[in-house]
Formats: sequence, structure tokens, C-alpha cells
Amino acid sequence: MNDKTPLRELKGVGDKTEKLFQKIGITTTEELLRYYPRTYDVYEEPVEIASAEEEKTVSIRGTITGSLYSNQVRNLQILTTTVADQSGRLPVAWFNAPYLKGTLKKGSVFIFRGKIIRKKGRLQMEHPEIFTPAAYEEIVHSMQPVYGLTKGLSNKAITKLVHQVLDTRPLHGEYLPEEIRERYQLADDNYAIRTIHFPKNMQELLTARKRLVFDEFLLFVLAVQLLKEKTEEAPNTFPMKPVWTTEEIIEGLPYELTNAQKNVWHEIERDLSGHKLMSRLVQGDVGSGKTVIAFLSMVLSAENGFQSALMVPTEVLANQHYEGFLKLMEEQNISSCHPVLLTGSTTARQKREIYQKIASGEVNVIIGTHALIQEKVEYKNLGLVITDEQHRFGVRQREALTTRGNPPHVLVMSATPIPRTLAIILYGDLDISIIDELPAKRLPVKNCVVGTSYRPKAYSFIEKQVQTGRQAYVICPMVEESEGLDAENVTDYAKKLQEVLPDEIRVEILHGKMKPKEKNKIMEAFAAGEIQVLVSTTVVEVGVNVPNATVMMVENAERFGLAQLHQLRGRVGRGEHQSYCIFIQGNNEEDTSRRLKILNESNDGFYIAGEDLKLRGPGDLFGIRQSGLMEFKIGDIYNDAGILKNASEAAGEILTLDFDLRLPQHEALKERLMGYMSQDLENLGI
Repeated sequence: MNDKTPLRELKGVGDKTEKLFQKIGITTTEELLRYYPRTYDVYEEPVEIASAEEEKTVSIRGTITGSLYSNQVRNLQILTTTVADQSGRLPVAWFNAPYLKGTLKKGSVFIFRGKIIRKKGRLQMEHPEIFTPAAYEEIVHSMQPVYGLTKGLSNKAITKLVHQVLDTRPLHGEYLPEEIRERYQLADDNYAIRTIHFPKNMQELLTARKRLVFDEFLLFVLAVQLLKEKTEEAPNTFPMKPVWTTEEIIEGLPYELTNAQKNVWHEIERDLSGHKLMSRLVQGDVGSGKTVIAFLSMVLSAENGFQSALMVPTEVLANQHYEGFLKLMEEQNISSCHPVLLTGSTTARQKREIYQKIASGEVNVIIGTHALIQEKVEYKNLGLVITDEQHRFGVRQREALTTRGNPPHVLVMSATPIPRTLAIILYGDLDISIIDELPAKRLPVKNCVVGTSYRPKAYSFIEKQVQTGRQAYVICPMVEESEGLDAENVTDYAKKLQEVLPDEIRVEILHGKMKPKEKNKIMEAFAAGEIQVLVSTTVVEVGVNVPNATVMMVENAERFGLAQLHQLRGRVGRGEHQSYCIFIQGNNEEDTSRRLKILNESNDGFYIAGEDLKLRGPGDLFGIRQSGLMEFKIGDIYNDAGILKNASEAAGEILTLDFDLRLPQHEALKERLMGYMSQDLENLGI
């Protein structure tokens, strides 16, 4: 067996199982081993029934004292019985588990592990796992992996296969040079892979994780550096001279550009007229005015006779940018630009027409979603590509466009405030510009951090705002109720909110599990003011510009990173009305209060990101990850900033010594890096 062995060749994997694994992106044994647990279950010593606490997951050693009753409620078959120990009795229920009838005999003794809940005033255990005392003895005190699942695939099935692979695969030779492993105190690769799935304790887990995070960051930084080399060599085949039109637009805007905007615009102008291709990242807080910079760049490109493309993550946003660009053309009387909108929902007939116009050069400003590069688009002379950070316009996509001509200039817009030290590492292939001032006319958002008892007040505040014609967002960490996580979820919350608020206030939900069409429909209705309150997960971070929304309420604010909360806050305060952000803290922990206080005191994204970095410890393993930002498999750039810096230092050292990785000690590393660049970078959008 090697890493490329198809999953199908493993014992117990048939057609059906193979398809389920494909759903979560696993086709080979290596992909299975790199499918890291989402969290871990710690199996504690059994407790007595009398001391089992409500809402906790516990294990109890009990004897089945009653018969097994079966009851059908709609499409649910419920099995119930009672178990007892010397301290008391406890009702237990299972759902749709008819196979248990043969196992659960009166008088038998098992270990039951499940959540204690209150129903009709009585405590009971719902749908527990069942172990024989001997089987439980084997796993007590251990940490059992919990994987991300898809319908039909159980945690047990994944665990079993991972065991099978680990027990039969040959050990790998080490690919990291010895001195690097020693300097950064990194565990052996084979140890790390086995232990990340089956750690005996927290210490082991942290040791294994450190090595895997280091590997991931090292390969990433090496790849970025090698790509930079490629782009630095690329000559500017689309030289653009500065033009009067852009100056006139700046003069004619209803507001004055901030100094930061002017500086960034000069940097872009300089790049576009220079000798080398532009590869620039513009970082600016939400609302700092990056869009106008993008529009100016596209006008400059058109005036020089080239095409430009602006690519954003959602259709609603693409529509908004397109409308915004048409408005600018009309207000400023621009005749050189011929824009077109291209998204997934453009009809096939319209697409054919648009493709033709792009190929002939009849249109020179193309605004849209990923469709811009995925479809059969032939550009006549694409000189500039602007993208939103949600999908970095990577080398691969660049190559997809360059097969038809010369590589274009690239501008990446980012609203994620990343401390500069990290940005330089992560975006090592790009030059960095920062817009660090907000336009003068913006009213700062008013913030408050409160406990859950404040909810009724918050609801009546939202009601008042809606009655004056405004709109509100409510953010929850989860889509639906989840095992073991005590946090608000979108589905139940929206129902509750609709009951509290008057009937004429329309409450709708939005989350990542919805089909793109559904999401678009909801976002459009919210943007049009037909929905007053939108209950959503963090998918709204990137979505849509609604100047009329003035309230952002975040439930379980402690479950999000500060940078992410700041991004969410940036969804309001975009119009002329005073906006408010209410962070509801679901626990009373001092650490949480300290972190949220930073948000309360500052609206500066870069300051917040820096402070967030200082406060996070390496043990922050299972916080909700910063979304929207390069999704590494296991590393998190905030939680693991220290490891990222070490990996960047090691990469610099390796490349200074041996840029092409030709030395014998780098042979295995080179092989690993090539594999990484062909697969994983794709996933990171590079």
C-alpha cells in the first residue's frame, strides 16, 4: 500500500462507501490520513446516575431494569427503557435504532454514554452510545477523534478505515532536514500523522498538531516564494499610461478621496506603467473605499485599449458592482468603457452573446463571479484582473487566461485586516498596499458587549429600528442544533425571533448549506428591503452591500475570532444612518470579556487583528476558524501565528541555500512540494 492507493482497495469499502467518501473529497489513502479530526471526544470515568448533570454528556454504568418499549412518532421510531445503579434510575431513549432490540436485555449491564436532557420535568439520556464494560475500559481516558461527516457516513466507519491504513502502510522517510526539526522541536512525520488521529492525551495532540501545522505552512510559503519568482520575471506586456479621465473622475466624485486612497491609486498607476507585471494586494478595512480604486483601474485599462475583469464571490455582489460601475459612467460621462455582467445565472443564450463580445473586444469591462474564468471565455486583450480575496486569482487561473495571450496584471482586494507581519508571509507573491483611513462622512458604528439577559432589550431595539424603516442582521454560529455544542443556531433562532417580533416584520434565514440559487434569492430580497431581519451564519461576511441595514447582532460572540467579528460589524454602517453592533456573550469567562472589550473600544480592523493575535494562545484549538481567509487544512494563521513565522524563516533559509532544491538533503522535500503545488494550492485558491 502507498499513499496513492485508491480507497476502494481497502477492506470494507464497496461502491456505496466509496461514493460517500468522495462527497467529502477523499479518494486515496493519503487524503484519508490528511482528513484530520474536527475535535476529540474524551471518554471519562462513568459517574453515578444521581450526580449526572443536565445538558452534560456523561457515561454511566447501569443495569437495564425494565423492558424495551417501542413507540412510533411520525417517521421516528423511539425505543425506551430504564437503567439503574445504586444511586438511582434514569430513563433512556434511542431513535430509529431497531437493531438494539436484540442487544438490550433486562438485567444486562452496559456503559451508556450520552447527553442528559430534561423532558417533561424529568432527566433522561438521549440516544447514548452503548459499550460493554470491558470495551469501555479500553477507551476510558483516551481522546477519540470526531470527524466532519456527510449523511450516511458514520464516525465509526472513518475511524475504522484510518486504523486500517495506519496499521498497514509502510513508514515514510522523513522529508524535513534534520537541523530544522531539531531547531523548532518538531516531532517525526509518522508520529504526527498517527497521533493527530489517535492522541493519548492533550500534550501528544499538541505535539502532533505543531508538526503538521509547520509542514502545511512551510510548503505554502515555499510554493508562494517559487511563484513569486515566476511573476517577478514576467515583463509588462500591457503597459498603461496615466490618463486625464481618471483624474477627472477623482475631481468629479461627490466626496474627496482619503490620503490613503490617493497613495494606493498612485502605486497602482506606477505598477501599470512600469516594466514588470503588477501583482498587488490592496488591504483595506470594510468601507475604506477599495471599490472606487478598482473602478479607476478598470477605466485606466479601457482608456489604454485593454480589457479588464473584476471577479467577486457572490452574484449579488457582482450585480451591485455592475450597477455601481454603470452609475459612475453615467455621472462622470465616461464613454471609453463598455461593461458587461457575467454570472452563473446568466442564461445560456446571453452567455453566448457575451462570449462573442468579449472575444471581439466589443466589451472591455467584465464584471462577474467565478464564471469569468471557468467558462469558455476567450478574451481579446485582457490586461488587468481584479479579484476579491475570497478567491485569490491564482497562478493556475492566471495560466488559464494566459494560454490565450500574455499574462495580465493582477490586483487582489482584501477586507480582512491581517497584521502586516503575517500579510507579508501569506501574500509573499504580491506587493502590499494598505488603505488605513475611513472616509470622513462615515459615522462610526456604536458597539456594546452584553450577556444573554439583554436579549429582550435587543429585540425591542431591532423592532424600533425596523419601524423607522431600517434593517437588521442576526448572526448565529451554527446552521442547526449540533451534538455537544451549546450555541445558538440559525434555524431555531429565526423561529423564536419571528414569534417575538410583530408579524409584519419579515424574518428570513441564510446559511452556507443552502443552494446558491436560494442564497441569491434571499440576499437580493434583503438588499431590496423586502426582508427586515436576516438571521444568518457568517456567510454574510462577504455577501452584499445593504446601506439600509443599521443593526448587527451577534449571538455567542465568544465563538468567533475578533477579526471575523470585525468583518461582520463592517456589514452595517454603510449608509448615512447611525449603525449599531450588539455582541451577545454566551459565557461569563474573563478571557472572553477581555477579548470582546477590544472590539467595543476600537473600530480599527488592523489594531483589532494585532490585539487578537496577542491574546490567542496555542491551545485555542477548536475555536471557530477565521473564515474567508485561506482555509488551511489544520493551520490557522491567527492561532498559529508563531508557527507561521518559524515556517517562513525555515523556508527562507532553505531557498537561500538551495533555490531549486537540487541538494540531496532536499530531494524528499522537493517531491513533497511538487505534490502540494499540484493539489493543495488549488484548494487555497492560489
